[in-house]
Amino acid sequence: MSAPLRVMLCDDSATVRTLLGRVLEGDPGIEVVARVGNGQEALRALEAAPPARRAQVVLLDLEMPVMDGMTALPLILKREPRPIVIVASALTQKGAAATMAAMRAGASDYVPKPAAAAGGVSDPGFRNELLAKVKGWARVKAAPGATPRIAVRAPAGAPPRLLCLGSSTGGPQALAALVRRLPRNLAVPLVLVQHMPPGFTAMLAQHLDTLGGPRIAEAKGGEVLRPGMGVLAPGDRHLLVRQEGERLVTELSDAAPENFCRPAVDPTLRSAVAACGALVQAVILTGMGSDGLLGCRAVAQAGGAVWAQDEASSVVWGMPGAVARAGLASEQGTPDALGEALALRVGVAR
Repeated sequence: MSAPLRVMLCDDSATVRTLLGRVLEGDPGIEVVARVGNGQEALRALEAAPPARRAQVVLLDLEMPVMDGMTALPLILKREPRPIVIVASALTQKGAAATMAAMRAGASDYVPKPAAAAGGVSDPGFRNELLAKVKGWARVKAAPGATPRIAVRAPAGAPPRLLCLGSSTGGPQALAALVRRLPRNLAVPLVLVQHMPPGFTAMLAQHLDTLGGPRIAEAKGGEVLRPGMGVLAPGDRHLLVRQEGERLVTELSDAAPENFCRPAVDPTLRSAVAACGALVQAVILTGMGSDGLLGCRAVAQAGGAVWAQDEASSVVWGMPGAVARAGLASEQGTPDALGEALALRVGVAR
């Protein structure tokens, strides 16, 4: 048997450390090797531990006394071997802003910080998300060098009119890697769906907008989609696209969650097919579950193109794996490779 994955918990709340530790140590493949109350203690623990006992993953709170998480983060990331850092984030606007700042500074991902009451970690969804991100990021780091660059086939028909990206677990970093490979003046608009709570999607859109690719904003509803423009589904709203004359216009929906998610990828893809027919390009990135499968089937049946992230680079190969196993994905690759291939296939606005 392989050695358990070693995790450090860094949070000034002993209750939170206990709750997170209980979830993590319920998995036989994980060992919590350190529990500390601030960034300074985390650095000391990493320094003192022999290599065979040093934490490989650090769950890091951002608001702590003595040394907060944002101060500790770059110092933690300088340690060799470099640990994976996952931020434990409060589900607030302030928490969302701090989380995105931490991810720009090198954190791999975030998990929602559990409430002080044990109910926060008894939710199977929280447990699954925490374990998937801790184990998934460790697996991706241990197996770098995923699928080589994609040799894009010449499109069989007209280029797409709309690019649709869908993602969940591990998605913020995958979206960033793909979007930064696209030109600012991309020839088509794009719509993005990331499973995220309200508040976090606005911060993610702001982050994606800074990467040099297409301009991206959180969707408000009623936007006219234009080349080089991207809109991200807001937390707790489905993002739809409709045809109005010659224009594509966004619409937000409070319809019931699909695949336990709102926003969900499937309704966005269905609406895109209704508006654009065969001229839809769908890309499904890392994520738990199978959201996007039915929508991609509709895209493929209409004659559109479906691509998916490869297994080796996915934190969780649930969503892209479902599409690939169904035989719908004509191309697979890393987010960087997919972005480069999309830039070649779609081109720039003239």
